[in-house]
Amino acid sequence: MIFAAIADIHGNCAALEAVLEDIARLGIKDIVNLGDCFSGPLEAGFTGDVLVGNWIPSIRGNHDRELIERAPEEMGSWERPAHAQLSPAHMDWLQTLPFSMVFKDVAYCCHGSPRGDLEYWLETLSPEGVLKLRPLAEIEAMADGITQPLMLCGHTHIPRAVQLSDGRLIVNPGSVGCPGWKDDTPFDHHVEAGHPLATYAVLEETGRGWQVYFRNIRYDNLAMSEMARVNGIPYLADALENGWLKR
Repeated sequence: MIFAAIADIHGNCAALEAVLEDIARLGIKDIVNLGDCFSGPLEAGFTGDVLVGNWIPSIRGNHDRELIERAPEEMGSWERPAHAQLSPAHMDWLQTLPFSMVFKDVAYCCHGSPRGDLEYWLETLSPEGVLKLRPLAEIEAMADGITQPLMLCGHTHIPRAVQLSDGRLIVNPGSVGCPGWKDDTPFDHHVEAGHPLATYAVLEETGRGWQVYFRNIRYDNLAMSEMARVNGIPYLADALENGWLKR
């Protein structure tokens, strides 16, 4: 069995289309989407057309949830421009997305962690704003009760694979459309990919267990960078340009 995992598109339709083209070129038919599909100042509407039109199995992320739960006047700078582009059909699709799902009977999928869509499953945040690998015991505690051989999450945009004590894997495929971000909750912190490429993962079942391939795909990131700058989120524009946030 082989399939692709994508996450954290954030309305970057150009990146999504490049990733889908790469997946098709590899001959892979099955794809799962781990959420945060639209929020951002880019092309939420076009992204919705692609996701809904391709019938890609998806779960909701924290930004997807906020698009549903908040009134437009209560939305922040990432949700508001996306909401303005989304059609009633896109919003209806968002309403159907579950918090978690089991994909093809082999992979438990959530956005953040099994406990919440805002929690980092594989990383922990220090008061100094440093994201580092979470202790294995804590990671495994969050996997308690999950029986699938694979577990998939997103949210941090950090491509990572963690092997549990029993040999199972938890994989974050990275971000298709957002190579850098910052937050101030609960402490100031940020993530930078160090490159502007669209990132996703291919997972293949082999005789020796599950193999993970992280793929980084080029696309017209400069056009998306300019769009983010024009639409008022300069730090995202910087990240889309080169994978770094200006200090």
